[in-house]
Amino acid sequence: MSVFTPVQRPELETFLEPYRLGQLRDFQGIAAGSENSNFFVSMEQGEFVLTLIERGPSDDLPFFIELLDVLHNAGLPVPYALRTESGDALRRLCEKPALLQPRLSGKHVRDANAHHCQEVGALLARIHLATRDAIIERKSDRGLDWMLLEGPGLALNLPDSQQPMVQAALAEIAELKPSILDLPRANLHADLFRDNVLFDGNHLTGVIDFYNACSGPMLYDLAITLNDWCSDADGQLNAPRARALLAAYAAQRSFTPREAELWPAMLRVACLRFWLSRFIAAESHAGQEVLIHDPAEFLHRLEQRQQVHLPLPMAL
Repeated sequence: MSVFTPVQRPELETFLEPYRLGQLRDFQGIAAGSENSNFFVSMEQGEFVLTLIERGPSDDLPFFIELLDVLHNAGLPVPYALRTESGDALRRLCEKPALLQPRLSGKHVRDANAHHCQEVGALLARIHLATRDAIIERKSDRGLDWMLLEGPGLALNLPDSQQPMVQAALAEIAELKPSILDLPRANLHADLFRDNVLFDGNHLTGVIDFYNACSGPMLYDLAITLNDWCSDADGQLNAPRARALLAAYAAQRSFTPREAELWPAMLRVACLRFWLSRFIAAESHAGQEVLIHDPAEFLHRLEQRQQVHLPLPMAL
């Protein structure tokens, strides 16, 4: 169970009272996710999700609330923060920052097909288009500087056969950092994996977990998304799924020549970022009853991204 902070019913009832949503019927921890404590909450007036923020400075939380308001107002299916009767969106529960949001319908997709990837590509483009002209600035706490700081030491934990690949990826980030930061920007989800998107059949009904969201290069967000939705079990890119995702995205936002040039490198950057964060999480929560994603999955993907034969649509 990925719940770091347990919640007791009496304290939850007290927390929920100012929302005026009726009596608490039931609540349960959510097993998915590995960074925050999340609960399904059933009230007389509907179904909701309660999140206790476990990581990151609380000063960033107004950013998440504002971003979700912007995306909600743009018609995107996101879990915006509910307000109490006095207008408070950000509150505290169990000495942790807490948000209450509507529970979106749908289920996570385990085995994605080309249509799922098409829907995700279109959704990601809509997120970027909704924010690129009025970016809400937030520097990622797991951005390029973080990778260059944490990567060299953590690479030493790898077998000798894998260290050169990771070291080469870090050297590439150091070399390309100015060019990457100069790419077209918007607000990014930065974690648009399968467990953060909901579908009802082939219809995308919601996108959740914006707690890694930041401002930055749109191409980076696309690389993160494609690496998860379009990778086969051995880490190779599935060409039909990848082409569907890229085509749906490009139908709404055209790529620049510089983005096309940096695309293969960006796929490698995205692999390295999630190897690092998963490795740190595995070390930090070893022996705890929380969901731990396998860091090795992204080493396999990084290995497969040494040569990228899938250009952006403009380069076909």
